[in-house]
Amino acid sequence: MLIRKTYTGIHFEMLYDEVRDLIQRQGIVVGEAELQTYPLPSGSTQSRVVLAFKTQAEREEDQKSCGGAHIVESPGGETKLILEIDENLFPQEKVSAFQEELDFILGSYEIKW
Repeated sequence: MLIRKTYTGIHFEMLYDEVRDLIQRQGIVVGEAELQTYPLPSGSTQSRVVLAFKTQAEREEDQKSCGGAHIVESPGGETKLILEIDENLFPQEKVSAFQEELDFILGSYEIKW
């Protein structure tokens, strides 16, 4: 399942923090974030964060990949989010609960197409 959202007026690090915390509330392990910042010819920067989601297990080697998130902040003020979720490992009721919480907290920043 893919979830795509575009936000305005929100810093990519805040979006990252909210996604991480809400996913963890659903019992999913969030791996270390990969943060990259790119300089643009205009002198501004563009930032990107990539997260990996895993199932919980007693031993780290028993955790299974169940999706991830890509967050990109553009210099124009938009922040885009793509969530990829393996529905076989992340039950639909948890996906729905995550989406409801995300929409409640960040809905006022979302650009509706």
